[in-house]
Amino acid sequence: MNDSGMRRDFLKWLGLAGLQFALPWRPYSVHAAEKENVPYPGPYYIVFNASGGWDTTYLMDPKGINEINRLYKEGDILTHGAHTFAPNKQHAVGGLCNEDFFAEFGRELLTFNGLDYSVNNHSPGARYMATGKLDSLAYPTFAALVAACRGGECPLAFLTFGNYSATGNLVAMSRVPYLPSLQKIANADAVDGNERSPYHDDFALARIEAALYEAHLAAEQQPRLPRAERSANMLYAAQSNSKALQRVTQYIPKSVPKERLAQQVEIALASFKAGVCVSANLDIGQFDSHANNDPDQMKLIPEFLAGIAYLLHRAEDLKIREQLVVIVQSEMGRTPTYNAGNGKDHWSIGSAMFLGHGIRGNRVFGATDEKQFAVPLDPQSLQLRPDAGIRIRPEQIHESLRELAGIADHPLSKKFPLGLTDNDKLRGFWG
Repeated sequence: MNDSGMRRDFLKWLGLAGLQFALPWRPYSVHAAEKENVPYPGPYYIVFNASGGWDTTYLMDPKGINEINRLYKEGDILTHGAHTFAPNKQHAVGGLCNEDFFAEFGRELLTFNGLDYSVNNHSPGARYMATGKLDSLAYPTFAALVAACRGGECPLAFLTFGNYSATGNLVAMSRVPYLPSLQKIANADAVDGNERSPYHDDFALARIEAALYEAHLAAEQQPRLPRAERSANMLYAAQSNSKALQRVTQYIPKSVPKERLAQQVEIALASFKAGVCVSANLDIGQFDSHANNDPDQMKLIPEFLAGIAYLLHRAEDLKIREQLVVIVQSEMGRTPTYNAGNGKDHWSIGSAMFLGHGIRGNRVFGATDEKQFAVPLDPQSLQLRPDAGIRIRPEQIHESLRELAGIADHPLSKKFPLGLTDNDKLRGFWG
C-alpha cells in the first residue's frame, strides 16, 4: 500500500474510533505546514467543568445558615488567607478535601462568588458559561477562541473531553478520549502506534515527505476545483500534523491513571508539553444532585479538586506549570433548600475559580447573601454595591478572560462581540 493509501486508512480509523483530528479548516499552504512544526510555547489554557451543577455552598461559598446545608454550621466555616470555605474533611469520600485544597493552592487562587447565570437549565447554562453568550448558538467557547487566536495551526489546538464545545468554525475540535488513542495518533507512521514498528525506514519516509512537499508546492501554483484542492490539502495536512505529533510520544506516561480527570489531564499536558495544543476542555459529570445532594457532592467535589491538584502537580513535573491558565466552573449552582428527596434542584447563581499565568491569587470577589442570591458589584472597583452595583454575568468573565489572554482585540474575537459597555467591564480583575 502506498503512503496516500495508508494516510486515508488512518483518517478512516480515526472516524471509526470516534476520534476527531485537527485538520485545518482553512486553505492549507506549505508555509502553514512549516509553522505547525514549530512547538507552541504557551500559555496553555485549561477549563475544568463540573457538569450538572455543583453545590458551591459546600466549597467556596459557604453558608451554614437558614438550613442551606446540613453538614456544618456557620461557626464551622473555615478560612485560609482571603478565602472562606466549607469544612468537608470529615465527610469527603476519597479525593481531596477543601481543607487541603485551599491550604495548598489558596495563595494562587482567585474566586468569584455570586455569578448570575440568568438561567437554570443545563444546556443554555453550559453554553453561557463556555462562551459568554446566552442568546446565540454560533459563538465559540473561550477554549476554542483562544486556541484559534494563539495557535490555530497546532495539530491538536483545541482538545475537548465533553461539555459544551462549540468552535464557531474557527478551529478544529479534537477529541482524544484515551491515552492509548493519543499514542496511536502521535505515531501514525507506525503500526498500531508502536514506534518500534514503522511503516517505512527513516530514509524512505524522508523521501516520501520530500515528494509530498514538492507535489504540494507545485499543485499550489495550479488552478483546481475547490473539492480537489481540499482533498489534497487534507492529505498534506495529515502528513505534516503527523510529523509534529511525534513530539507527544515522549510525554505520554507509561501507566494510565485510574481517575477520570487524571486521564484527561495526562492527555492535555502531554499535548501542551509537545507544543501541539493551546487549550483543553476537561469535564466530569453527575453533579446534578436532585436526590441525596450531600452524599453526591461529598464524593464529587473532592474528586474534582483532586483532578485540579493532579494537573498542577504533573505540570510542575513537566516544568510548564508557570504557563498554565486554569478556569474552574459549572453551568449552575444548587438551590438553598432541600427537596423531598434530600436533594437540591437547579439554581441560577454560582461561583468560579481561576489560577495560573497572569492571575494574582489569594483574592475573592463577589458574594451571595444569606439567602444565596447574588449581591450586586461595582465592576470598576470590584467592591460590593447592593444598591448601586450590577449583577455580574458570564459575559463579564469572558471579556476579562479575553483580556488576560491578550486576544480581546484580535479579529477573531471581534467577530464574536460580548456587547459590554466600558462601564460594565471588570477592572483590575486579574490583579
